[in-house]
Amino acid sequence: MGKDKEKSDAKNGKPVTVAIHTYEKACILKSILESEGIPAVIHGVQVIDPVVPGNVRVRINENDLPRALRIIEEADFTSGGGKRERKKTKKEILIPVDFSDYSLAACEFGFRLARDMDCRVKLLHAFFTPFYPASIPFGDSFTLQTADKDLLQDIRERTKKEMRNLEEKIEHRIASGSIPQIAYKTALIEGLPEEEIVTYSRMMCPTAIVMGTRGKNAKEPDLIGSVTAEVMEGCRTPVFAIPEGAKARSLSEMKTVVFLTNFREREFKAFDIMMKFLHSSPVKVYLAHISKKEDVWNEIKLSGVQKRFSDLYPQSQIEYRLLDQNDEGLEVTLDKFADDHRIDMISLSSSRRNIFARIFNPGIARRMIFHSDTPLLVIKGM
Repeated sequence: MGKDKEKSDAKNGKPVTVAIHTYEKACILKSILESEGIPAVIHGVQVIDPVVPGNVRVRINENDLPRALRIIEEADFTSGGGKRERKKTKKEILIPVDFSDYSLAACEFGFRLARDMDCRVKLLHAFFTPFYPASIPFGDSFTLQTADKDLLQDIRERTKKEMRNLEEKIEHRIASGSIPQIAYKTALIEGLPEEEIVTYSRMMCPTAIVMGTRGKNAKEPDLIGSVTAEVMEGCRTPVFAIPEGAKARSLSEMKTVVFLTNFREREFKAFDIMMKFLHSSPVKVYLAHISKKEDVWNEIKLSGVQKRFSDLYPQSQIEYRLLDQNDEGLEVTLDKFADDHRIDMISLSSSRRNIFARIFNPGIARRMIFHSDTPLLVIKGM
């Protein structure tokens, strides 16, 4: 018996935890993995209620881990069967907030965007606590003591108070006329902000997400910019990143935008989405391609794309520019172009990349969050 078990362990590898979720999400993930031929089990982690599972672990064989991670990277298990279900609700602008001054800047832009797009607003705050599943030891069970429950309740009450304070500031600005009067609701969710924002957007499919950033004043480890970057990477919803130092505080104030292109088919859809956001603004659009050196073929392609977009959107002035990337980097080249041409917003289409690509080769959107004071619109490739 013992030898048989040893042979089985050697063949399959030891059990490892691949994710921690609510029981409902864990069941969905388990079904997705098993549909791909990966055996999975749900292992209980009892957090507050010792009887009803709160958050549980999904465990698989160690040898299946690389393939399981690829599946999880691509999967959307926010609804049953791993299939995306669009909620039939009124159009919504999602504004994740952290109660900072950057949140107020995002609210100002987001409420004006909601007015222009005839949407309502959802203010979402996700808060991490020491009792969130990611911080729980990998023991068989874990139960909060009475003192811990009191501390957790205190954290929740403080968070509710901060949200009420933010609502008071918004109401004051609505009364003063600096923010338009738009119907809005609030939501508080316990969890990792970037994960909960992406999950909410997949479930509710808002028209856009608006997030505040520090812009040029940010440092690489900056939490606000890092959360925004992760949301841009993992979300299908268009994301507006509004830096603290942005001059334009609404789409109606924008006169000149630049759209980055790498001549990919998905960019035609992304460009159309951008133009729908700008429908009420007579803007000048620069089509820009960044190249390491002058390339006649790239300029020919860029000219062809410009002609096609000009035919599709005759009401807009569309020009093209081939930007020469120097040794200073993509973000420096783009930021200099934005300053020289008084660009009010940078827009680009982004494809989903795996976690290793994001860590070792960060995309232009992530780099611009920490480098520029120009608002950024990132539209995920369809």
